[in-house]
Amino acid sequence: MAAAGLAAAGALHGGAPTLDAQSQDGRALLVDPKPLFELSPFLYMQFMEPLGATDGSVEAAWDHLRDDWRDDVVEITRDLGPTMMRWGGIFADFYRWREGVGPRAARPAMLNLLWGGIESNQVGTGEFVDLCRRVGAEPLICVNFESDGRKQYMKAKDIVRTADAKEAADWVAYCNQPGHRERTAHGSAAPFAVRHWQIGNETSYDRNGFDVETAARKTVEFAKAMRAADPAIRLIAWGDSGWAARMADVAGEHVQYLAFHHMFDPDSRERPVLRGELYRRDPDATWDQLMKAWQVTDAKIRTVRDSLGSHAIPLAMTECHFVVPGRDRGDVVASWAAGVSYARILNNHQRHGDVLKIATAADFCGTRWQNNAVIIPTPKGNNHAYLQPVARVMRLYRRHIGTHAIGVSGVPDGLDAVASRRGDTVFLHVANVQRTRSVKAAIQVAGQTIRSGRVFEIAADPAAEVSYLNDADVMTTREKSFGVGGAWDFPAASVSALELQIGSD
Repeated sequence: MAAAGLAAAGALHGGAPTLDAQSQDGRALLVDPKPLFELSPFLYMQFMEPLGATDGSVEAAWDHLRDDWRDDVVEITRDLGPTMMRWGGIFADFYRWREGVGPRAARPAMLNLLWGGIESNQVGTGEFVDLCRRVGAEPLICVNFESDGRKQYMKAKDIVRTADAKEAADWVAYCNQPGHRERTAHGSAAPFAVRHWQIGNETSYDRNGFDVETAARKTVEFAKAMRAADPAIRLIAWGDSGWAARMADVAGEHVQYLAFHHMFDPDSRERPVLRGELYRRDPDATWDQLMKAWQVTDAKIRTVRDSLGSHAIPLAMTECHFVVPGRDRGDVVASWAAGVSYARILNNHQRHGDVLKIATAADFCGTRWQNNAVIIPTPKGNNHAYLQPVARVMRLYRRHIGTHAIGVSGVPDGLDAVASRRGDTVFLHVANVQRTRSVKAAIQVAGQTIRSGRVFEIAADPAAEVSYLNDADVMTTREKSFGVGGAWDFPAASVSALELQIGSD
């Protein structure tokens, strides 16, 4: 989509251009209800990777005494409502899937070659799919792509850790083929029906791994083998670092998406304010820096989509989050200021929704990491898992969104807004990027009358931080009625989702 098209899909003052329509007082937010493009349901994906000693994610979420997921993790994840959950990451480079199936007592533990520590393999394919089913998410599995060519992950203590196309195809068969003998013997007669699979993870990021020609050729090999096991699967190939066009040339007919990642430090290099506890010292500087973070992700997305050239193939951003140095790898991400920042990022994902079909803005869960959606306090005791600010915004947007993007223009200064539609309901996602000032907007839908509406709003002190001690009291979503007259006052530092029922004049 050209820049003008992106502007029509949503307005962002101080960034992308907007349409010309404005009211005389400059406070009109104008919505064009004509559908522009279909929005994927997978723009709010969660990414789950066992992170070993770095972050007790999977192991911390599993109750080893009960041989089941922690109840609080299941409950909070169901509340979050991710549309898709991904298993893999660089962990896939040394993961042998058969070590994580069958009787738990017979499953061998494994060394986590990247993140350190030992993985028990008590959570494997069946357990991951079970969690996805419990919370209503579509599973996405990243296969071992011959270790992406990284020799350091191919063997550990004389045990082979790399895996070929046949092993990937066997995994697809295990998950999806009716009456599969091995899966049935493990107690799962019904297929798992895993439809989405990723081939290659950050393949282009290691100079000692595969080059693009090797990766593209092997992607075709893997795709053919995996699709022979189940022709209905949808495959994701690696396309970052300028690889997209060549990967599409060689493997495009065999895959449905190209993947890229974006982990970035949103801080200023010249005057850092976000790392450590510095963000608490200057609220204005912290706010200003976080409100610009969307520009970094927008530049990345534009670079990747431009690298497609003439190829029309959807993109999958299967990892994305802040990388802020600090004691807990970015304490600032627990603040509401980060929540508003991520609202802008999620709005921008929607603007690129014509080509961006799978996306996330956080890792899924853990005890500490760059930016988890769910934090798991340990030991369990009276503590409980809770949602970080980014997850609260993802939950809000996920619950109130249409099927097709529509245009927004004339957005008042200080607001960041995108719109979508489903039938006669218009949805607006609006972030007030003013730290201390509310912004009033007269909302109008071209050719339509707003007959009724509701507003779902999170408004908090930008310096407020969430933990298991206060998670029920801060950054909560409040529902309000949208009054007659079409005007709405968006509180300072707020994120809102509006549902407006429309009818013809």
